[in-house]
Amino acid sequence: MKAIRIHAHGGPEVLSCDEIQTPEPKAGEVLVRVLGVSVNHLDLWVRRGMPGVKIPFPRILGCDGTGEIAALGPGVSGLKVGQRVVIEPGVSSGKSAHDLAGMDHLSDDYAIRGEHFDGLDCEFVALPAKYVFALPAGLDPVQAAAAPLAFLTAWGLLISRAQAKAGEQVLVLAGASGVGSAAIQIARDLGCSVLATGSTPAKRALVEDLGAIPVDSSKEGWEKEVKTLTKGRGADIVVEHVGPATWDGSMRSLARNGRLVTCGATTGPKVSLLLPHVFIKNLSVLGSTMGPRTALPVIFQKLAAGIYRVAVDRVLPLARASEAHALLESRQVAGKIVLEVGR
Repeated sequence: MKAIRIHAHGGPEVLSCDEIQTPEPKAGEVLVRVLGVSVNHLDLWVRRGMPGVKIPFPRILGCDGTGEIAALGPGVSGLKVGQRVVIEPGVSSGKSAHDLAGMDHLSDDYAIRGEHFDGLDCEFVALPAKYVFALPAGLDPVQAAAAPLAFLTAWGLLISRAQAKAGEQVLVLAGASGVGSAAIQIARDLGCSVLATGSTPAKRALVEDLGAIPVDSSKEGWEKEVKTLTKGRGADIVVEHVGPATWDGSMRSLARNGRLVTCGATTGPKVSLLLPHVFIKNLSVLGSTMGPRTALPVIFQKLAAGIYRVAVDRVLPLARASEAHALLESRQVAGKIVLEVGR
């Protein structure tokens, strides 16, 4: 089978389309023919290399996607060959206190496909049956491949950590990104009013189409527009996943008692924090990583019902993974890129 792998860290050119052996499902596993796999910023970080994180080579990238059951291992029930499924991005032992509390993503042994072990940028994958569930009828599997990681991360940000409530004002940074576009829709479904930043007309058009009021982040002092649009009050919640390039503006955009919740740092790991600003305005800064796997079926039910929708910029064949990485890295996309396998 074909698989996109890295044999060393570097730019998009280090992605290699290799011919490797098709896996066999063991007891309790299913063999899935991958149909679509999304491209995430995590793929870029793994490819480039992250300080303090050792990635064994070769590594198959790809965190989340969809597929079709090709074979069942011994002892698997409740699934059938030919069934279309969603592949969960994260795994854990299921035995920790966090697992038992329904917060598996906080477990010490939590791992993500394509980072901690081989991912889904390949034609077939064998995995424990518990990590797939039926793709709801009516959803296109290639388009739906863009949803799991982004929506699960946004769910963790707004529901698990910020505990957003109806009537609150939410500001989403980089609203045309995968996580940003998901966060807009989750916040809207909760009954929040949403502002979202976009650096280009196309990105601002997308966030407006998703139900947010667009803010032009290409202009210096964009946070002043946030204050104007909120009548000087600011946002109750700021969803921040950009990092130092937007951090100061995000902090200044918070209302009194506001919460900034962050899951990423695409522009770097270090930010400044003015402590008097934090305690005088009674602000909270919350970290968030992923979200509970129990949210995934709910997310896909809402996608099937048309309450959420995936924002896909383009679909490319698996063999053009290097191009997909370069496009995402250069911020030339509004929404997600999906790699269609077998195309």
